[in-house]
Amino acid sequence: MDPASTLAPNLTPLAALLGTWKGDGAGTYPTIDDFSYTEELTFTDVGKPFLHYIQRTWAPNGSPMHTETGYLRAPRDGVAEFVLAQPTGQTELGEGTVVAEADTVVLEFDSRVVGSATAKEVVTTRRRYEIAGDRLVTTFAMAAVGVPLTHHLRAELRRL
Repeated sequence: MDPASTLAPNLTPLAALLGTWKGDGAGTYPTIDDFSYTEELTFTDVGKPFLHYIQRTWAPNGSPMHTETGYLRAPRDGVAEFVLAQPTGQTELGEGTVVAEADTVVLEFDSRVVGSATAKEVVTTRRRYEIAGDRLVTTFAMAAVGVPLTHHLRAELRRL
């Protein structure tokens, strides 16, 4: 059975995301050394009008680096929302767009970030996901620790 056929109707434009994606990425930021990593994203249909999301990254030596989890919503045509929680003490509410044309889907989000009293200061983030067939390219920028919105991460993933 086609997994998209069981999705809530509002999620149809997001069907291309379903499944697990894995690949390599590179990070940079003015306050840290450049680095490389492996990233894995999973988008799951849970039978509700949103997708569950889990992200994990590892250093080249296999040690864990980052993880986050949340929900991807599509409240109306062309609009998407990403609600995320991170163990570093931040939560993100990303609001943006979803554009599906032919075999390409592009999601873009600008986020407000709320941090706990002990979390590093992150003011805002910008995320972009571009899916073309079995290839997913992610980019991430953030304004944090006194640095204005600046590119931080880029990864190229393949569907597993």
